[in-house]
Amino acid sequence: MSSMLQRSREFLRSGHPGTLFTSLLYFDFCFAVWVLNGAMAPFIAQEFHLSAAEKGFMVSVPVIAGALMRFPLGVLSQYIGRKNAAQVEMGMICVGLAAGYFLVDTYAGVLLMGVILGIAGASFGVALSLGSGWFPPKYKGLAMGIAGAGNSGAVLAVLFAPPLAAAYGWKSVYGLAIFPMLIAMVLLHIFAKEPPDLEKKSLKDYMKILVNKDVWVFNLMYMLTFGGYIGLTSFLPTLFHDQYNIPKQDVGQYAAVIIIMASILRILGGWMADRIGGLRLLYMLGFVIIAATGAAAILPANPWVMVAILVVCFSAMGAGNGAVFQLVPLRFRTTTAVAGSLVGEIGALAGGFLPNAMGLGKEYWGSFGPGFISGTLLAVAVLIALVLVTKKWTSSWIGEGGKARAEDHEPTPQGQALNTGKVRA
Repeated sequence: MSSMLQRSREFLRSGHPGTLFTSLLYFDFCFAVWVLNGAMAPFIAQEFHLSAAEKGFMVSVPVIAGALMRFPLGVLSQYIGRKNAAQVEMGMICVGLAAGYFLVDTYAGVLLMGVILGIAGASFGVALSLGSGWFPPKYKGLAMGIAGAGNSGAVLAVLFAPPLAAAYGWKSVYGLAIFPMLIAMVLLHIFAKEPPDLEKKSLKDYMKILVNKDVWVFNLMYMLTFGGYIGLTSFLPTLFHDQYNIPKQDVGQYAAVIIIMASILRILGGWMADRIGGLRLLYMLGFVIIAATGAAAILPANPWVMVAILVVCFSAMGAGNGAVFQLVPLRFRTTTAVAGSLVGEIGALAGGFLPNAMGLGKEYWGSFGPGFISGTLLAVAVLIALVLVTKKWTSSWIGEGGKARAEDHEPTPQGQALNTGKVRA
């Protein structure tokens, strides 16, 4: 126990805890806002008499919109700073939530509100890069895992949005969500400090990442780990309500434990990736996801059996998220916000596909199974990609299994420039 406490103190001393934990809070509340329509989907669907396909599309709109905004916000943060970009984003979210509370009263308005909620989904790359920016390479996985655990905001949405919607009406939830966003803005302003791991480049230089082969391999990995997570998270209330007839106000009780495990395992995944290597961990998790999605596609009759299967599935995806983002800052050391935003964008776009696959599968084949099978096939593709890149990556910019190389293990005092490590673009 004492050695664990000592390692924890060493970790915290090596970076800036205030920035890390306020970044976590920023991402956590943004994530909760991002999935509000998914959490309230049974209420909205009942009011507007939506079909299964319409439900799937409604749930997918915030996911897709948030994905498309991630890369532009990441580029903006390279120019105005990640802390400033986060504050601008949260201000826009508050204005959008107020508009939703006063103006949304049609299905078309809900879809437009989904685009506004997508602004919150853009927080990913900025939050992770800001939170981990003060930490040296040997702790990047853990720092990224802690900041990325803000995806636990989905738990807040599925636990609190349904009962609030039942008590006050679903539109009122938009207005109530403004208050945690204001809290996050104030705390980030007071306690966060812009990290030094930033390199000013021209827009043209930032755009070069779009044709970088390595980043597209990361994109594929994140399509599975995060795309699967956000897609299923947004659809869980509909799945449990439509498949298992769980009352609308109670669906969060079934979904919460699943989402919590993914958030916890994201931190553990980052820590394990630091220890054994992100590539090695992703190999193992890929097989777990194949087995879990295959089992979920059967749609077991007992809802708690489905919960158990999805806990395993989400845990593997959460740990996989941590593993991917142990690798990204090692490969793109001075442009982590841009690279992370692009990886997050493509990953989240895959999440937008999943609710549609679920809804269309139910409408045309009478089953949510096809959506889960799509995850199985994607996991197979990721394992093939890992086999193809492992030798090249471990001979150029990372160590065995995907660990940080020995020369990257020196801690970096606050205020000094981080080791940028020259790697091929």
